[in-house]
Amino acid sequence: MTQRFILNEVSYFGPGSRAVLPKVVSRLGKSKVLVVTDAGLVKFGVAAMVTDILDANAIPYEIFSDVKPNPTVTNVKNGLEAFRKAGADLLIAVGGGSAIDTAKAVGIVANNPEFSDIVSLEGVAPTRRKSVPIVALPTTAGTAAETTINYVIIDEEKQKKMVCVDPNDIPAVAIIDAELMYSLPRGLTAATGMDALTHAIEGYITRGAWEMSDMFEIEAVRMISRHLPVAVEEPDNAEARNGMAVAQYIAGMAFSNVGLGLVHGMAHPMGSLFDVPHGVANALLLPTVMEFNMPCCLDKYPAIARAMGVDTEGMTREEASQAAVDAVRALAVAVGIPQHLAELGIGEADIPALAAQAIDDVCTPGNPRDVTLDDIKELYAKVL
Repeated sequence: MTQRFILNEVSYFGPGSRAVLPKVVSRLGKSKVLVVTDAGLVKFGVAAMVTDILDANAIPYEIFSDVKPNPTVTNVKNGLEAFRKAGADLLIAVGGGSAIDTAKAVGIVANNPEFSDIVSLEGVAPTRRKSVPIVALPTTAGTAAETTINYVIIDEEKQKKMVCVDPNDIPAVAIIDAELMYSLPRGLTAATGMDALTHAIEGYITRGAWEMSDMFEIEAVRMISRHLPVAVEEPDNAEARNGMAVAQYIAGMAFSNVGLGLVHGMAHPMGSLFDVPHGVANALLLPTVMEFNMPCCLDKYPAIARAMGVDTEGMTREEASQAAVDAVRALAVAVGIPQHLAELGIGEADIPALAAQAIDDVCTPGNPRDVTLDDIKELYAKVL
């Protein structure tokens, strides 16, 4: 069986690493930048930590900040118009998954205009040309959008999250600068961190997992378990912030190439139908779906438990596997993740609509255990 592994052309790591931007722009040979970010990052000065470097080096740019937390087809179309009006030839994405995903869609359609309806990008779109070059600077330690070949856009008409998978969309350059994450609020630190843990665990147990992806994912689990509680409680802790920044990137390197599973399949409709933040949805669902998958994962869950600091000496595979689930649930509770759908305004009557989207989600087939529509309804009901 042939395995494929796609990564960025170049990545830079470390607090302050955004300083390499002028060298990156020069190497790419581009003349005008569109900075894709969101209004909150502009308001609170995070975007300026990047644009100040462009200003200091006389690099021309314009800013597009009309990006929603769950970006939509309209956001992408507006971004594409801004890109063309600016006469830009390079995208710099500053933000979490929303800004980076929007930049990916803009960059793909700019060079593949036959997909200008945006909705035809869903799934594995047959694009022929690589995206406009993207330099991605994440401001959250969660989505790993800066190193994945995936992006997620909401189709407003169908009220559905479109998962788009395209090797042509991966950013040319990723700059993982933890200083851009220091001001991240406690709740967002927790949610995005648990999103990264979900990526690592689902990437570790997905049907497409293999030795190389396993190596990355189990290390990401270990690092997140160590650094996330500290990053939540001590937001200025440089070691914890940088640890989370690197851990979420490591998780992304692997899951981008092997896929995810049912947690993401069930989380996506929570975002499209109820605007639940993606990390919160993943974190709430993860322990319950892990329990559902346990019969198929007895060879892998004990390693997850050990990576999270559980001493599994003397435990059976079943006991060690349950310990992994318990450790994940305990971490979610410790960092303040809601534990019930009712806390998010979702009720029993909403389950059929959620399940209908989840069973058809592009991530669901990667789940290690076969799942039916009734299984999904029961899993939602367990976390009501």
